[in-house]
Amino acid sequence: EVVPRPIRLGIGNFFRNLGQPVSALNALLQGKPKQAGQGIARFLLNTTVGLAGVFDPATEVGLPLRNEDFGQTLGVWGWETSRYVELPLFGPRTVRDVLGLFADAPLAPLRQVEEDKVRVLMQGLQLVDVRTQLLALDSMLEGAPDEYALLRDAWLQRRNYQIHGDKAAEDDES
Repeated sequence: EVVPRPIRLGIGNFFRNLGQPVSALNALLQGKPKQAGQGIARFLLNTTVGLAGVFDPATEVGLPLRNEDFGQTLGVWGWETSRYVELPLFGPRTVRDVLGLFADAPLAPLRQVEEDKVRVLMQGLQLVDVRTQLLALDSMLEGAPDEYALLRDAWLQRRNYQIHGDKAAEDDES
């Protein structure tokens, strides 16, 4: 409520843009070279024309935003089901996705920032941005008889769609 919407949007755009190279690598590992190319094109366009990703001209020119991670890559490679876990600060995951976090972490651009104060500040800002995106879920959870079950089931369905939903759409296109 304190930070104006354009500033919140710019911060979200910045962090989504930072994740595009890792997303493109995972798309390539999943056998999606077109998506990987679009991810790199998004990153380059938003980093240059979009002022380090604060603005999103890539969407305006028709480059879709897709986020892929190594947890999804493991799912595409055949690791179908996994135990659901809740991690403090990281939220809902599966064991597969926790391993994916560890695989993606060394490639994260913020980890490459050597000055501790800047890196910690940026990571803190990123956590606040993620929490801001989750505020919409709070009202949904308020009336739920079992918040844990609702969140778990919704998250697992969304994750399953992220892994298999796009593949079904690609199969229809070909």
